[in-house]
Parts: sequence; structure tokens; C-alpha cells
Amino acid sequence: MIERIREKLTILADAAKYDVSCASSGSDRKNSNKGLGNSTGMGICHSYTEDGRCVSLLKILLTNHCIYDCAYCVSRKSNDIKRAAFTVQEVVDLTINFYRRNYIEGLFLSSGIFKDADYTMERLVQIAKKLRLEERFNGYIHLKTIPGASDELMNEAGLYADRLSVNLELPTEAGLKLLAPEKNRKDMIQPMNFIKNTIILNSDEKKLFKSTPKFAPAGQSTQLIIGATQESDLEIIATADKFYKGYNLKRVYYSGYVPVLNDSRLPSLNSQVPMLRENRLYQADWLMRFYGFHASEIVNELHPNLDLDIDPKLAWALRNMHTFPIDINKADLHMILRVPGIGIHSANKIVAGRKFAHFDWEGLKKIGIAVNRAKYFITCKSRIIELKDQSAETLKQHILNLSKTKYQAMQPTQYRLF
Repeated sequence: MIERIREKLTILADAAKYDVSCASSGSDRKNSNKGLGNSTGMGICHSYTEDGRCVSLLKILLTNHCIYDCAYCVSRKSNDIKRAAFTVQEVVDLTINFYRRNYIEGLFLSSGIFKDADYTMERLVQIAKKLRLEERFNGYIHLKTIPGASDELMNEAGLYADRLSVNLELPTEAGLKLLAPEKNRKDMIQPMNFIKNTIILNSDEKKLFKSTPKFAPAGQSTQLIIGATQESDLEIIATADKFYKGYNLKRVYYSGYVPVLNDSRLPSLNSQVPMLRENRLYQADWLMRFYGFHASEIVNELHPNLDLDIDPKLAWALRNMHTFPIDINKADLHMILRVPGIGIHSANKIVAGRKFAHFDWEGLKKIGIAVNRAKYFITCKSRIIELKDQSAETLKQHILNLSKTKYQAMQPTQYRLF
């Protein structure tokens, strides 16, 4: 690799690390006619950093030059950093060369904005198009689209990319006006709406004509920056819920703001959004998407922020002790999914297995339930587990103490040398 390309890669891969929306599930683009790569099934081998962030795919910016001066962005035009830009062919060559060396199985491509939205988006599309048509690359491609780009370019992007995403960036319009006054929320919503409608139209056409080309088969996603502004978890989750329902999003990603710039509108450089808050937001998101929880059940006016000590499912259960305990051998799937310590697969196993025999504690352990947590919220064939004081706060502390004891027991034994 020539030195100039290596330098560009160092700069633009580092600049891309702040974008966390790089998952690749949902596409089944199959290889055909001896093409290169495929994205069948999961489509990509993921790797993760120590703090849990996904770093899969060749994840780069086309450029970190940008015409905007967003306060939270390390690539803002007023920031004194090294700038670089790939050509279209350089990104194509990097992707193919890294793929052939088995370093990657796909591409996640975003960009600062060169001159205007269409000028930049056109180059992103050219890269995806060259990979598909000239290199016959069938691996996973995720394009971060540029708000304000034309519908024609968005449509072409969806024909070559597996997933498209448009960053909302901040949870509220007020936050966007404060930190990125040059940007307009409508410019972000318009392409999201176009992608949603085109995916629906494409699905209907495929039912009539099998030859209809796929359009963004892995759907669309977005990202919210958490902690750059003062929104509560209630506002963040309400925004995510709105866009899940209104725009058929596959994922909303939550990225804790990392202080990189000194600006009076931003948190101080010594502060940082705790990783635990990100984790709690993802857990809440999971409850909405897969466990049947409504956003208002997770956070509301009385509880506007998620409890950092316990996960949102346990927090809901402790606020609704009047609904427990439930009989695990009689309750419906909806209620079983709300029991702390019971996951989706375990809940389905319970519903299927109890047709043949009633479950006791041992039976529940065998199918993977965290009985140490679930036992305070259910009854089964075995005796009932009770605490002398069943108040929510006492139970919370009891479960936290059990978790702490279990964690300490898992640590390596420490020896002192005298």
C-alpha cells in the first residue's frame, strides 16, 4: 500500500469511529455467476472493541472535509485537524484488496460533505456501483446517505447498497438548532421517508415481478448522539419510538457523545456520557422491538430517566409489583416475556414445554432462565420463593447484592505475599 493511501486510511478510519451504526444483519444478497463475496444470512463477521462497540466492516469516511460546523463533530470545518479525501477508485481498490486478504467482508461508508449533498452522495453511489458492477462484489455494503441529496441519487444508492441510513444526529430538533444551526431536520426526514416508501413499493413489485431488483434489502437505520445536549431518556426513547413506527427503521443506534472539542454549548472536555447509559438505552430499545413493551412503560413523566443500577426490564417489574408473581405454567407469552431473567428463547421454550409437563425450578434452570432473578416474580410447580419484606426497594437491593456477590465470586482469587 503506497504511503499516501496509508495516511488517508489512518485519518479517515479514525474519523469514522464516532459512527456506531454499522450492523449488517437483515440482508441475503447471494453470490451468483462466480461473483466475489456474499452477504447471505448475517453477511459479515463482526468484531468488537473492549467497550462493546462494533467495529466490523471496512469502516471509513470518503472525506473528513465538511462544509458544516456542527459543534459535536470532530470533522467540523472550524476544527484544526488533518484533512483527507479518497477518490472513488481508491475506496473501491481498498475494499477489494482488504476483502481478498480476508481482513473484511463488507464496507461501511460515510462522508463529510464536500460541496453540497448531491455532489457528495453521487460519489458514494459511484463507489457502490463500481463494486457491484465492475468488481462483481456481493459482500455487504452499508451507505450512510447525505441529507438533502436528490431522490434520484437515493434511489440509485438503494439498488447497490444493502442498508441505507440517515443520521438524525441529535434526539430533538431544539438540540439540532443549538449545536448544528446550519442543518435542517426536514432534510433528514425527507430521505428517510423516501427510503421507507421505496422499500414498501419494491416489496409490492417483487410480489408481481420476480425480476424486480432489490432496494436496500437490509432496510434503513439511524443514529442518535447522546449527552451532547440535555435530553432526558424519555425524550430519547420517544424519538426512537416515533421513528421506528413512522419510518420502519431496522435499528436506532445510540452513541454517547465523546468530548473532543471545547465549545460553550457542549459538556466540558472532562465529562463523558457513561457507557452504562448507552447500554441501558440499548436494553430499552430491545424491550420495545422484541419484548412487546411500549415506550411509556419503560420511561414516563414520573420516571424520565433509566435507572443505571438495574436494567429497564427489572425496573419495570419493580414498579409493577402488583402484577407479580405470575404462574409460569399458566401465564401467557406476553407476561412471561416481562419477567426479569427470562429471555425470548426461554419464554418460547416454556410455552412449548409446559404442554407436556409442568415446570419446577430445576426444569427452568435447564432451559436457561436466570432463576436467581426470576424466582421473585413467578410461581411454578416447586415451592414459592418469598422475602420477608416484598417492597420494591428492598427487592432491588437484594437482587443487586446477589449480583455483586456473584460477580465477586467469579473474580480470580487474590493472594497476598508477606
